[in-house]
Amino acid sequence: MPRVKRAKIHLKKRRNLLKRAKGYKWGRKNLMRRASEAVIKAGVNAYFDRRIKKRDWRGLWQIRISAFTKEHGLSYSKFIHLLKINKSELDRKILADLAINNKVVLAKILEQLHPVK
Repeated sequence: MPRVKRAKIHLKKRRNLLKRAKGYKWGRKNLMRRASEAVIKAGVNAYFDRRIKKRDWRGLWQIRISAFTKEHGLSYSKFIHLLKINKSELDRKILADLAINNKVVLAKILEQLHPVK
């Protein structure tokens, strides 16, 4: 059997790893073991943070909707309950956008859900 040298493959793996570790501090940018650990940890953090970002956005939408509903004398939970009772298809993202950009439209929606007595 002929001997197989893996220099090309080794250098390609090293180049790709160091490219991903570019910009890291200290030895994590140019030492293979430290760079490998740093890249793996960065990947783990990125994975979790993609999920955490969704939580953060939902919390922000809730705060924006709550601020709008309190201006109109209603709590956030009661507003969401009224939406569910009336089978509204509007989600929190759309409602938060309306609360920021189109307060008149959201006020009309609120009026239809909860007529003032």
